[in-house]
Amino acid sequence: MSKSIIQTDSAPAAIGTYSQAVKAGTTVYLSGQIPLVPETMEMVSDDFAEQTKQVFENINAVCTAAGGTMRDLVKINIYLTDLSNFATVNEVMATYFSEPYPARAALGISELPRGAQVEIDGVMELPE
Repeated sequence: MSKSIIQTDSAPAAIGTYSQAVKAGTTVYLSGQIPLVPETMEMVSDDFAEQTKQVFENINAVCTAAGGTMRDLVKINIYLTDLSNFATVNEVMATYFSEPYPARAALGISELPRGAQVEIDGVMELPE
């Protein structure tokens, strides 16, 4: 099985020793995205809903670069620094997904890179 690295300028550049995504066969493993604006590499805003929307935009860009769409995501993990924002995640997520939804986990954590309030990673299965 071949492995290839997915990279796009439409999502934030990696800020560490990782790739935006790695494709192995028809499965794509997306690294976590935080709410950085790709062009400036700055946080989109302090507003949680805007941060969540930017993260989904970044995820969408990586999915597209990998040859798929967000509908091909089979699993996402959402990391939140404040679990009271969970309802907002659901509201924003509903604008990007329709049924059937991907499997999902949401975790409360103490801190994220660059002071982000939300980070999302995922696994995508491309059509054969």
